[in-house]
Amino acid sequence: MHKKLSDKLPSVSSGPGVYLMKDTNGKVIYVGKAAHLKKRLASYFVRKSHPDLKTGILVKKIFSFDTIVTASEKEALILESTLIKSYKPRYNVILKDDKRYPSFRIAVKSDYPSLQIVRKMKNDDAVYFGPFASAGALRHTLKLINKTFKLRKCISEAVKPRSRPCLNYQMGLCHAPCCYHVDKQMYHKMVNEVRMFLNGQIHELVKSLKDEMIAAARAEEFEKAATLRDKIFALEKTVEKQIAVTTDFVDRDVIGLTGNDMYTVVVVLFIRKGFLQGVRHFVFKDTISSDHEILDSFIKQYYRDTTYIPKEILLPIKLSDASVYKEWLSGIKESKVSILVPKKGNKVRLITMACDNAQSHLNKMVDELSAQADLLSKLQHKLRLRGLPLRIECFDNSGMMGKNLVAGMVVYVDGKPDKKHYRRYTIQSVNIQDDYACMKEVLERRFKKNNKNTELPELLIVDGGKGQLNIAINVLEKLNLKNAFDVIGIAKKDIQKKEPQDKIYKPGRVNPVNFGKDVEILYFLQRIRDEAHRYAISFHRQKRSKTALRSSLDSIPGIGQKRKTALLKNFSSFKKLRQASVDEIAHVPGMNQKVAAMVYASFGNMSQPSK
Repeated sequence: MHKKLSDKLPSVSSGPGVYLMKDTNGKVIYVGKAAHLKKRLASYFVRKSHPDLKTGILVKKIFSFDTIVTASEKEALILESTLIKSYKPRYNVILKDDKRYPSFRIAVKSDYPSLQIVRKMKNDDAVYFGPFASAGALRHTLKLINKTFKLRKCISEAVKPRSRPCLNYQMGLCHAPCCYHVDKQMYHKMVNEVRMFLNGQIHELVKSLKDEMIAAARAEEFEKAATLRDKIFALEKTVEKQIAVTTDFVDRDVIGLTGNDMYTVVVVLFIRKGFLQGVRHFVFKDTISSDHEILDSFIKQYYRDTTYIPKEILLPIKLSDASVYKEWLSGIKESKVSILVPKKGNKVRLITMACDNAQSHLNKMVDELSAQADLLSKLQHKLRLRGLPLRIECFDNSGMMGKNLVAGMVVYVDGKPDKKHYRRYTIQSVNIQDDYACMKEVLERRFKKNNKNTELPELLIVDGGKGQLNIAINVLEKLNLKNAFDVIGIAKKDIQKKEPQDKIYKPGRVNPVNFGKDVEILYFLQRIRDEAHRYAISFHRQKRSKTALRSSLDSIPGIGQKRKTALLKNFSSFKKLRQASVDEIAHVPGMNQKVAAMVYASFGNMSQPSK
């Protein structure tokens, strides 16, 4: 095979570019870049042995390859990053950040921007700050901003007119542009102060505010001076809590990494104006890639999507193509970016701090994995399961008087929720309140042979007592899955009978399992059941809200099927439609101002419609 591939080398360009390795099915399994394509590909197919384990494994899987020639190494780097994001090749190191961290968003081009918390950064005209790895830090920052600055608190993009201001105005936390005339220049000055605060330019902001306070006092504007004094005091209290790590006030990211046989942890310390602003952790579940390859992949993927690139990036080890990365990042930032591997001095201390953070996070992960493995082992022993329950699935139904019947499936892998495998089901064959029939339908749909989700659990949990458990057993027998995995039922305790705890039922056993002192196992099963309940309830409420909205739209003159469908597509709930202005409703396809005003009025909006 390699002889056949090496025969293609003479036709490969000697210039820079990207190569795509493919398996026998034509699937892209690896994407790489090279300054000299022919030389790089020759290193795969001409050599008889390879210095690292990963390359040796990869080469055995390659059936064919394609190349894309680029004008420069920088273009190759950008294209490689784009293709990795698109194909997600098996043998590339993929940056997976399971948590979608919250960020602040300010729509600076709006007349009166508000500060919003978002989970996804978009390529729009807004300015983003973050992400915040700590939800506590985010809430603290938001509370301080709301108290110190008087930005409007409503989350709509445009200001919606109101007949009277909300409670925030009464508390002195908002200027209420929804009701009163507010000078736009003054408001945007306040927005710029918030931006300086979130950018870490607190010292500059405090100095500017002090100058403004002194000027106000000299002009005998004592009320304004007092307001500025309070704002300065709040900001200075924040500065006191910050950790100063450098004295040169340079914005820099400090990257550290460490790993074991299972995981590699990469940590980024965000240092802004000499102060440590935050820490973020990334975990790679890859045991065959070198630290150099992981760091190389991290830099490409992280800085491709981040909203801010600092002036300086400190690394623990050298990148193979550092000059190309500098050119690429400098182009994005539109100013010089330095990538350094310090050998002595204060910057080495920062690298050590980052690596220590990475090691601490890795130790915490190992401890948690050990605890989870121990818990799953105890669960297996207590319930006498066939095997270790590495994958647990739990089902719960939700409905009200036979309406909007739904079910939810939650999945726990290695003792932790795996939300990408959660599933929601709309009950199709039942139109009365019959939990048994609902459970029967959803289990049949989940485990039927042609179901795309073919991975089976080691343990199935159904929410309910013996009746629900018997339904599950009958369905599994019908599908020839009776012995494929274990199944249990979990029922809530009967308060009237003064039962001490929830009950776990097993097939062929009359009485519930007695956990004795092993209550941590029962609590674990309860947490899974509660998560399934929460998930099913949230779906039911969503469906019920849509049904109620559809019913309400039926009673409005001028709303036919097409307009109703368009409104349901744009506003999925009462809340969203109530919050919409006449103009926003009128912009829905098929709507006009007259009908939009009727919709607006029918939902109890008291403020005057916008013109």
